[in-house]
Amino acid sequence: MNLKQFCVSLLVLAVIGLTFTGQAKAQSKNKKPLVVFVTGDHEYSGEETLPIIAAELEKNYGMKTIVLKAYPDHNSEKNIPGLEALKDADLAVFYLRWRQLPPDQLALIEAYLKTGKPVMGFRTTTHAFNFPKGHESEKWNAFGEFALNSPPGWGGAAKHTHYGHNSSTDVTVIPEQANNPILTGVKGPFHARSWLYRVLPDYPTKGSTWLLMGKSVNPDKEAIENPVAWTGTNSFGGKVFMTTLGHPEDFRLEPFQRLVVNAIHWELGKKVPKEWKGKLDIQVPYREAK
Repeated sequence: MNLKQFCVSLLVLAVIGLTFTGQAKAQSKNKKPLVVFVTGDHEYSGEETLPIIAAELEKNYGMKTIVLKAYPDHNSEKNIPGLEALKDADLAVFYLRWRQLPPDQLALIEAYLKTGKPVMGFRTTTHAFNFPKGHESEKWNAFGEFALNSPPGWGGAAKHTHYGHNSSTDVTVIPEQANNPILTGVKGPFHARSWLYRVLPDYPTKGSTWLLMGKSVNPDKEAIENPVAWTGTNSFGGKVFMTTLGHPEDFRLEPFQRLVVNAIHWELGKKVPKEWKGKLDIQVPYREAK
């Protein structure tokens, strides 16, 4: 091969390389992000509300979704089949309450967290796990803190509590965050059925950004205002969106629906949609915890 032929060969290889690179970039750009919802709570019917959100993401926002549920029912604390899906997830959304998952299932959640990918949580996920003192998996009781910048479980030194089931919450946008993309179209104030969670004074963890503030209505004890939605970076370097709202009646509210859809886009690094596809009809009843 002479010099001219050699140069032509290099040019052909370069063109082929650029073509493959361009195709790979195009495929990556067109790839639908996968959102995996992990549900299992005794009280708030997350396994019914979140599939409606998931269907909306697939129908109108170009995403793929998988919804995992406790088995055989929502009160089953020791089994959520299908957590292997987290290996391919671009975002993990948790709505859990006092689970005691086996080590192999916890390992799949831990592997996801260690990737530094984004994490989203609803309400009782502040106390997602409830292992006995001294149990080999006891560290998971602090999931709320290390994954979602929230208190490390219910009660305890953090005094994580609420203001009674007969109370509800007036929600307002924190003025400094009025232009935050997650709050696009989230008109406040609005009234949520969720009874207010107390997370202050030590949570959300330092460095978190508060988005919405809640004021308890008809509290059963002296109440202070508390943040009900925030963002941040967790201990694994992953983006966080957490809300202590999540009563099934909250999902009927357009501001809350928009908050959730916006936050999912933000977590994925996608532009928050300016146009709303319309209010969802979510009619899921509340059930008393066992």
